[in-house]
Amino acid sequence: MFLFLQGPHGPFFHRLATMLRKAGSQVWRVGFNAGDRAFWFHPESYIPFTGAPEDWPATFEALLAEKGVTDIVLYGDTRRIHAEAVAAARARGLDVHVFEEGYMRPYWVTYERGGSNGHSRLMQMSIDEMRGALAQSDMEAPLPPGHWGDMRQHIFYGALYHWFVMFRNGDYRNFRPHRAQSVGQEFQLYLKRLLLMPLHRAERLAETRRIRRGGFPYHLVLMQLEHDASFREHSPFASMTEFLELVIEGFARGAPGHHHLVFKAHPLEDGRAPVRRTIRDMAKRLGVAERVHFVRGGKLARLLDDARTAVTVNSTAGQQVLWRGIPLKLFGNAVYAKPEFVSDQPLPAFFAQPARPDNRAYRDYRRYLLETSQVPGGFYSSRGRRQLLRLVVDMMLASDDPYDALRHGTAAPRQQLRLVH
Repeated sequence: MFLFLQGPHGPFFHRLATMLRKAGSQVWRVGFNAGDRAFWFHPESYIPFTGAPEDWPATFEALLAEKGVTDIVLYGDTRRIHAEAVAAARARGLDVHVFEEGYMRPYWVTYERGGSNGHSRLMQMSIDEMRGALAQSDMEAPLPPGHWGDMRQHIFYGALYHWFVMFRNGDYRNFRPHRAQSVGQEFQLYLKRLLLMPLHRAERLAETRRIRRGGFPYHLVLMQLEHDASFREHSPFASMTEFLELVIEGFARGAPGHHHLVFKAHPLEDGRAPVRRTIRDMAKRLGVAERVHFVRGGKLARLLDDARTAVTVNSTAGQQVLWRGIPLKLFGNAVYAKPEFVSDQPLPAFFAQPARPDNRAYRDYRRYLLETSQVPGGFYSSRGRRQLLRLVVDMMLASDDPYDALRHGTAAPRQQLRLVH
């Protein structure tokens, strides 16, 4: 019996549950606000949680016993209600199915058991262990297509979800969002982002063109959302400002005088933190203002094509850096933080003379992920969901998790990646 908690914005969890029922499984869903309810179209299996946050652990324990739950399903494992549920489920020996954005997004989704990101089994695996498991397979790792993905649908469903929470949440008066922003502020930020997309695109293209035509070597900083779980839970920084200051100081101390530094904002950056102004002020204070640039969201590929190095806390975009064989400096915990391909140099030395990654080791790592926890498809577009459901339901029903399935030779064969958006 599957018990669903919170999922990605939109109808993916509903579609997934429908297919699990067709496979013969029982499914229930706990909803914590009107946004959860809006995208669950099977009222008979919906359980509203309207209590106070401190009542959730006891309510969850009672649900496990009452419904005879064997599996819980959730999106991300760090928000408080999910972390408490995972701890209780593990204590009972239940299977925990965790979905996340793809470690090699946007053309793959992450599906793991037990935990994701800093809680993933990948954190304890060595490249040699992965190579041993790959001996069971002769699949060639697929190349990602040149099409971007489903960012517009992602932003649309985010805005719609927060609209329901803001205007239809009367039955969930005790609901508290897992982020610092109020629901109204979240809705306004999503709406603003959606309306300003054309303007931001024009600005981004112009700045990218200036950088690429500048004729200077540059280092790329892959920024993240300060409120993102990977940054909050799996990094040494309390704020993005701390990271920005560390990077600009390291660049000022170590990079040759003709090198530049390019900050690439996260595609969903919505202005809730004044990162652009912070970068400008720090660069001016350290005397490198003429050599520091800021680019809004968008595709990473064009900037990576000519980048000398890349720096990040623990962004999944680091995978694109390693795929190109570009030196990478990492500060947080990440599933790809392997000594074979992530630099351990101090930041000034990294900017001055970066060590190259072991490309063979990374390609084996990448192939391992694409045969295990990275599932083709997406949460937000209809075509992406169809592609994802073709494989992930069988993975959830299998006795082995994705990593053991490859080692035991029971993993389903993977198709070469097709355009899904």
